[in-house]
Amino acid sequence: MAFDYNLDFKNLDFRSSPELYRVGKGEQGVLLVEPYKSEILPYWRFKTPEIAKESSEKIYQMFLEFLGQNDFVGADMARKFLQMGYTRSRRYANHKSGRKYQKNPQKESTKEAQLAARKNILPNEVDPIKAESAAIFKEKWILAKTNEKYLQLLQKHKQLYENE
Repeated sequence: MAFDYNLDFKNLDFRSSPELYRVGKGEQGVLLVEPYKSEILPYWRFKTPEIAKESSEKIYQMFLEFLGQNDFVGADMARKFLQMGYTRSRRYANHKSGRKYQKNPQKESTKEAQLAARKNILPNEVDPIKAESAAIFKEKWILAKTNEKYLQLLQKHKQLYENE
């Protein structure tokens, strides 16, 4: 179920049209899928462990509420925000600037240049505070992605829409 970046995200309401939603890999679409992005994003923070704890708990609570409504798209988006809380805080834990690469591989014009840019990783500057924030988000992300009801709704969503 590859994420479809060709949809008209500015005019789509995935709560009304869940059949158009594709899970994709990892965090794909986390900042595109409305109205969920606008509902969850205001709570997504990871600057300190205290902020990360409050944020991850709120987003996990939203995840559970979406599950309670059998709203798979909402639950998956909350799961993606929890995952992104982990990956972004982990990135800042390793690289104070938040930049992993010397040059942004996505801005390179050829596949070869992208591969070369991905090999030029900036040195790690460990930040234990951001690492703690990452661990907090990781715990909630793991709870979400292994939740039995979530896994059932994921399977159902895939069965309904993967053969289109």
